[in-house]
Amino acid sequence: MEKSWEQAVGAELHKPYMNELRSFLKSEYKSKTIFPPAKLIFQAFDKTPFDEIKVVILGQDPYHRRGQAHGLAFSVQKQVEIPPSLRNIYLAIKNDYPDFTIPSHGNLSYWAEQGVLLLNTVLTVREGLAGSHHGNGWEQFTDCVIKTISEKKENVIFLLWGSPAKRKEALINSKKHHVLKSVHPSPLSAYRGFLNCRHFIETNRILIENGRKAIDWQIPT
Repeated sequence: MEKSWEQAVGAELHKPYMNELRSFLKSEYKSKTIFPPAKLIFQAFDKTPFDEIKVVILGQDPYHRRGQAHGLAFSVQKQVEIPPSLRNIYLAIKNDYPDFTIPSHGNLSYWAEQGVLLLNTVLTVREGLAGSHHGNGWEQFTDCVIKTISEKKENVIFLLWGSPAKRKEALINSKKHHVLKSVHPSPLSAYRGFLNCRHFIETNRILIENGRKAIDWQIPT
């Protein structure tokens, strides 16, 4: 794990539940097809050091189809078709910024490198089985991550999309941070307000107001 994250949450990695999670994952990776590849499990932390966090976008599981997941919530590898939820995220940005060009791919590393932590609440999944790694320890670990950000940083913007993400609001000190909530970008719910949620332009307004550099949402192709 990246050095500043190791300092922030490293102690959590050595707790008994994490040792149990490691044993579970060793067995799963040995006997099943698991995503993302093991070397990319902590990619969100490697791409967005703790010291550089400006924004947190919470996802749930990694994508569970072959070739998609690479450790960043909502993001897929460049050669993979853009998933429907991410297409709706792009449309919401387009509504905020009419000059935004819909990218030809779904790799969001460019955002992560600007301080947008793309955090799934569960970091692994079996191929074709959404939710298959729930309840094995990841939720406890990522709750710790959210609480640590809340306790040790200030003026972070949390984007909570959908009911599972909104439940994490209880872990965030809203007196120190900014919480923007909406329905999930999934096609099943995006029409109920996500496409016009204005979260991307509002995020940049808050960043600028606090003397920080805005996020360039335009992903290079």
